[in-house]
Amino acid sequence: MPTLNLAPTDEPKETLASAAYDRLRQEILTVAIAPGEKLHIRALCDRFGVGLSPMREALSRLSSEGLVSQSDHRGFAVAGLSEEDLVDLMKARTWVNQIAIRNSVKDGDAAWEENVVLSFHRLSRTPRFESDSAETRSPAWERAHRVFHSSLIAASGSRRLEQYCEQLFDASERYRHVGRKAGIKGENRDHEHRALMEAAVARDGEAAAKLIKSHFEHAAELVRKVLTARAL
Repeated sequence: MPTLNLAPTDEPKETLASAAYDRLRQEILTVAIAPGEKLHIRALCDRFGVGLSPMREALSRLSSEGLVSQSDHRGFAVAGLSEEDLVDLMKARTWVNQIAIRNSVKDGDAAWEENVVLSFHRLSRTPRFESDSAETRSPAWERAHRVFHSSLIAASGSRRLEQYCEQLFDASERYRHVGRKAGIKGENRDHEHRALMEAAVARDGEAAAKLIKSHFEHAAELVRKVLTARAL
């Protein structure tokens, strides 16, 4: 039986679905696609250059993460944002991160501690904004910020718990970008990151848990001002 050779432009459905998922997810998280906006599948297929099946799979994955809503009558849409949801999100994010950071401080080894210090050092040395713009957040800073927060909980002892923290980080990013697009500029909070690093290195789990709570609350308060001014 002759062997079937895929053309160079052919890709497995899983690869196409993952690529569409990654691109669409990033646009939703950065609010490039507005909350509540309807997602027309055929238009997305044309835009991303994929077929219906990979795009439906990508949308289903995003729906399972709560980033996309699905209705039998209205199809897919970007999940909305609200002050009520923000409050609920901050509660959940605080609770799971406090558990994770307490466990990490208690059980983390020397390598974990070194990684926390290193990730803080990289974050503190990375400019928050692009060199040619005081408004555009630096992608390098975004990555360093994510890595630092991940490092704090990396010794929690539960990969599932760490994944929950990462998912809630992403959900919070969507709200933060809403504030950014509304023109709200938060204060430089490097001192909060430094305090978190120092509490972790000092192996003070209770201090780290309190600091992570206030850190999240400060960020949420800025976004709440936008949400109370207009419905999303």
